[in-house]
This record gives sequence, C-alpha cells and structure tokens, in this order.
Amino acid sequence: MTLQKPRVAIVHDWLVTYAGAERVLEQMIQCYPEADLFSLVDFLPDNKRGFIANKPVHTSFIQKLPKARTKYRSYLPLMALAIEQFDLSSYDLILSSSHAVAKGVLTGPDQLHISYVHSPIRYAWDLQHQYLKESRLDHGIKGWIARIILHYVRLWDTRTANGVDSFIANSAFVARRIFKVYRRQAQIIAPPVDISSFTLQQEKQNYYGSSSDRV
Repeated sequence: MTLQKPRVAIVHDWLVTYAGAERVLEQMIQCYPEADLFSLVDFLPDNKRGFIANKPVHTSFIQKLPKARTKYRSYLPLMALAIEQFDLSSYDLILSSSHAVAKGVLTGPDQLHISYVHSPIRYAWDLQHQYLKESRLDHGIKGWIARIILHYVRLWDTRTANGVDSFIANSAFVARRIFKVYRRQAQIIAPPVDISSFTLQQEKQNYYGSSSDRV
C-alpha cells in the first residue's frame, strides 16, 4: 500500500510585483514545489516569474475586468466574491498568504487551511480613516459609499476567519492585530531574510543596532 501525497494549494492575494509578501510566497513554493497556485490577478512580467518557479497561476474573474492591470485595487468590493469562487475542494492542504482577502477561500471540514497573515486588511480596520483621507474619500457621497463598502468588508473578514484552522503571523505586532480583529492566537514565523547579503563583522565596534517588529 502506497501513501498518496497530499494535494496542496497556495493562495495569494495578487501577483503584480516582488515585495515582502511575495518573498514569503516564494518560500512556500519552495517547501511545496508541486502545489498549485491561485491568485486574484497575475500581471507578473515574464522576466519576473522566477520566484513562483514559473508556475501557471489560477486567476479570478477580476483578471479580465477593464483596467485590472493597473486598477485592480479598485475592485476591492468584488474581491471577497472573487476569492470564494476558487474551487479548492480537491486539495488536502490550503496555504493562504494573505494581507487582504486570500484567507477567505472556502474550505471543507476535511481540509486543513493554514493562513500566513501579513496583516488583517489594514485599510478596512485600524487604518480606515487614514486610507479614506489619503484617497480623498473622507467626505461626500463617494466617501459614504466607501465607508459602507469597508463596513461589509469587515463583516466578511471577521466571518471568514472561522474557516482558518491555524494562523501564522510575521511578527508579534501582527499577532496582536490578528487577536484584536479575529480573537485568534497566531504562531509567529518571521519572514525570510537573505543572509547572503550580509557579511560577518569579526571586529566589533563600539555601537549597537536595534530593530522593531512593528509592521
């Protein structure tokens, strides 16, 4: 009798650049090279696809909407619906890399869903007022529409936390945000660091360095 390998799906919010969240995604893919990759949109250029191992990406209907390449964030009101359309029913393990809606994928009782949360949706929670001001949506009819949309985004975001079996945070600060919003504990796994970019200084000098885990 041979044991069948578990089928793994990795879900990322959107693929448009190579930044911090994508570096975590890169490590997920290296851990599970045979996993299938899902994302709301995929607009990575051909010469920037190395970190996803040139995998094909299953995208949502937002991919084909007008001006999605440059205005994909404008489709926030549709993102919850879009992420729920991914059919992951044939997978045993789902890993979501989420700073927006990826954690909201639909999973069943016999599936394990682990979500690496870079942050709960910042512009829908504690940074809502800053987001509205910077977007010039803090007044007028458009402002009220934006507030209503963000209200329903928060309700959806809270509800879908129940579909996550285990949360992972990238720092103690984000773990506190996860508990504040979802009332769930999160294990802390720090993001990857390219130590090859640093050299060991054998001779110590008379100063100290410090850093913060606030994201």
